[in-house]
Parts: sequence; structure tokens; C-alpha cells
Amino acid sequence: SFYTRRCITEDPSWSLVTVPHLTELCLQHIIHNFEKNPILNYLLPEHQRKVVDKLSTSLPLTVTANIVSHEDYWKRCCIERWQVCDVSNYGDSWKRMFFERHLENILKFFIPNTTDPKQVLELIPLCKGYVRKLDINQFLPPVRVDQKEESNDLADTEEDADFNEAYTHHYDLKELITALPHLEELHLTYDVKSCGMNFEWSLFNFTEQDCSNLAAAVKMCHNLKVFKLTRSKVDDDKIKLLARNLLDHPCLLELDLSHNLIRDNGAQALGKLISHSRLETLNLCNNQIRHLGAQALAQGLAESSTLTSLNLRLNFVEDKGGEAIGHALLTNTSLKSLHLGSNNLSEPTTAVFSQVLARNTTLTSINFSCNHLGLDGGKQLLEGLANNKTLTELDLRHAEVEQETDFLIHQIVWANREAVRLGSLQHPTAEPL
Repeated sequence: SFYTRRCITEDPSWSLVTVPHLTELCLQHIIHNFEKNPILNYLLPEHQRKVVDKLSTSLPLTVTANIVSHEDYWKRCCIERWQVCDVSNYGDSWKRMFFERHLENILKFFIPNTTDPKQVLELIPLCKGYVRKLDINQFLPPVRVDQKEESNDLADTEEDADFNEAYTHHYDLKELITALPHLEELHLTYDVKSCGMNFEWSLFNFTEQDCSNLAAAVKMCHNLKVFKLTRSKVDDDKIKLLARNLLDHPCLLELDLSHNLIRDNGAQALGKLISHSRLETLNLCNNQIRHLGAQALAQGLAESSTLTSLNLRLNFVEDKGGEAIGHALLTNTSLKSLHLGSNNLSEPTTAVFSQVLARNTTLTSINFSCNHLGLDGGKQLLEGLANNKTLTELDLRHAEVEQETDFLIHQIVWANREAVRLGSLQHPTAEPL
């Protein structure tokens, strides 16, 4: 008889696979103990790659922030945390995206007197080398201690915004902004998202103290190039304080104050700012600027040699303001784009701009949409365009211009645009190596 012999291993995981190399075992040990002993910089480049590829994205930032520079790791961190990740908005740097968005999230949900300030302060040394832009579209107010009587809780008038202003100050950005040496763009909206049935006007209150803190912070941010403060109920007093602190700013190129409550006094302060700064773009869309404010802006425009774009859409400048801006453009040689849509303009304004179109050689875009230019106004613009070779865009939608005149204007503007296109083909701009 034959006996069958079987060998049954006691270790079910045992196999004939070769024992891993000592290098692999060491790398596994480094990965498992990275939080306690992050020796990434002491490894060879190929070993660093293997370690980084297997590092957990849940490691504390105090460990990874200033040690892990590999973009693949930060890409994993971003994708695991956010559904939409467009790295092109962050200079194609995943690490920059992570720290900017991480800091923004903390600030958006920071509650004064409730949230521990250390959450922000302890993050500064970790992120200050990577943050170049902050976009914060929400500032939460403190939790109100002294609630109004129940009978007044349902009131939803704007007078509520003045109630207990001392309790509605938001997070002071000064200490943070001044500690970010590479910050170039700051986009702020003092708003509250998804407040639902808890809506109160006081939630949207940009207070005097907020403005004072912000003005001091922006003044000390010497590398700031773009500053946007939109939809924040910024009025004349607040904008005068901000403008005073932005005078002679060494780097500021773009200022966006759209969708606020700026009137003539605030516009006068901005007119002075235009002539005492390096501003190239100013957006004042949807404010309450009338002809006196427009005249002040026009004076600043006449003295400016840097401003290239001015947006006054949805204001009330009317013909007195429009004429003032037109007269400024007779001497200004820097402005390229002007938006005067929805400002109740009519023929007196077009009479001045007819001269502007005949003499100005820098304007390339003008928007007169949603005004009352009328038949004669359109003809005046057409006369001014007779010898103009630089204007490549003139928006006359809903401006009550005769159809035939509009067509002839379009032909001239199209010819200018085509000439510019052909010129760029014949003399292409040399691209940097």
C-alpha cells in the first residue's frame, strides 16, 4: 500500500515569496513612524518618493507642512477634502491650494469670543510661505449674549443692523494679514451664508471697528496687489477710512468695491486715491454715486497716469457726471476700458464723448448700455469715430440708438478690431523663454 504524506503549514500566511529587502522594510518603518520621526529629507530622492506616496493625508500639519514638498502628496490631500479642485487658480501648486483653502475655511467659520484664536495663530508659521491669495466670503458675528425681547425678534428692518453693534464685530484680520509676507490678493465679503430662518440685518453688518481693523491691516500688507471688498454695505465713512490708509500704497493695482453703499463723499475720497496711488483697475459697480462723486473721480482720472480700467455701471452719475469723465479723457492717456452702463446718460454726454473718440488714442473699450443716448447721441458717437483707429469695443445695447447708426458704428469698431488682430499676427509679441 502507498501512504500519502501531506505537509500542512502552521502559518496560513506563509508563502514562497522572497523576503523583502532591508531597504523596503526600513521605508515601511519610516512610513509607520513618520509622525514621531519625520526624516524625509535624509532619504535619497527615490526613497523619498516611495515614502511620500504612502504617507497618510491625516498626518498633522505640524509634521508635514514644512517637510513634505512633493506636489503629489498635497494633491491627494486636496482631492480627499474637496470635490472641486482647480489647481490653475493657485499657480498650479497643490500645496498652495491646500493651505489657502484650509485657512479660508477656518476664517469662514471663526466665531469671535467662541472659537479659539490659536486655530489661526498656530497655522500661520505653517502656511505663511505658501499663501498668496485669500478669498473669504463669510464672516460670522459673535454669539449674542443679550438677546432682544421676543416681541422684537421677528423684526426684519434694516434698523436692526444698528442693534448692539458692539456685539457684531468680526474677526480682526490684522495679525494674520501682516504675518503673511507673500499675500498678494485679498477678497472679502462681510456676509453670512445659509442663515435661513435665523436671518437678521445685524448678521451683515460691517462695523466701524471692522473697518478700522481692516484698514490698518491692509495698510501694513505691503505686497498686496488686489483688494476686493464687495457686498459688505460699505458706506462713505468707511470708504474714506479705507482710502486714507491706501494712499501711496506701494503695490496696490486693483481695487474692487462693487455692490456697496458708496455715495459722493466716498467717491471724492476715491478720486484722491486714484491720483495718489498706482491703481490700474477700479470697480465701483452698483453703488450710489451721483454727479458730484463722478466729477471727483474725473478729477482723479485726469491726474492719473496708471488707471487703465474704470467700472461705474449701475450708479447715478447722469449727464453732469458723464460730461466730467469725458472731459477728463480728453487729457488722460492711460485709461483703456470704461463702463458707464445704466447711469441715465443722454445726448450731452455723447457730445463730449464724440470729442473723446476723435482725440483719445488709448481707449479701447466703452460701455454705454442701458442709457438714453437717443438718435442724436448715436450720430454724435458715429461722427467721433470717423477717424478713430483704437476703439475695439463699444456697447450700445438698449441705449436707444438708431439701428442704422448702430450698424455703422459696429462696422467701424469691427474694422479697428480686425486691424489690431492682423497687426498682432504681423508683429507677434515675443514670449519669454
